[in-house]
Amino acid sequence: MGATLLGLTASAFVIGLSGAMMPGPVLVGTISWATRRGFRAGPEVVLGHGIIEFPLALLLAAGMAQGLRNPYSLGSVGLLGGLALLFMGGLMLRDVPRLRLQLEENPSTSASSRWQHPIWSGILLSAANPYFFLWWATAGLAQITASLLWGLGGLVLFYAGHILSDLVWYSFVSAMVATGKRFLPDVLYRGFIAVCALALLFFGLWFGREGWQMLWSGEFTPIAQQMLGS
Repeated sequence: MGATLLGLTASAFVIGLSGAMMPGPVLVGTISWATRRGFRAGPEVVLGHGIIEFPLALLLAAGMAQGLRNPYSLGSVGLLGGLALLFMGGLMLRDVPRLRLQLEENPSTSASSRWQHPIWSGILLSAANPYFFLWWATAGLAQITASLLWGLGGLVLFYAGHILSDLVWYSFVSAMVATGKRFLPDVLYRGFIAVCALALLFFGLWFGREGWQMLWSGEFTPIAQQMLGS
């Protein structure tokens, strides 16, 4: 039984890693924050990601999956999430001309700065992605169902393997960015952040368009149908 549970955790890690390595808003946010906060940005973003992800896994285990398989609920997430990403990307792009490449040795603890933090980015960037929810309602739900054969302990071990994959990947990304930033002049840094901002705007437009299509037609988009079919 121990070997089986170990295999469950390992499979959750591998499947989670394959998803984490795909480009998306959370990856963009991690790269952006790592230029300012260094290596710790990765674990901080993952913490925010986990704050919304773990309760979602528990709700799915309790039977919420069917609600996420509705085009209207998924479309609402896509449209609102797309607007949120457009707002965040617009703010980043607005600030580009004033940016300087400097690690935050002593980050501010003011009330306003606490809202501008990688943990909050991890929460918001995850919540803004409709395909994050759809992945959990399909591939994630299949793994949750299998893990529940071993009860609550199986669910905990499954999620431990899954979140560990996020932690390993995004920590690696933030470490690489933090190591390479010393060779990056301010002008290239501004261009780098501008690309990140444009990426968020792209995801915002994409998610918003997908969400609007689902709300307008009452049907899943082709991408959503492919994920449901998987």
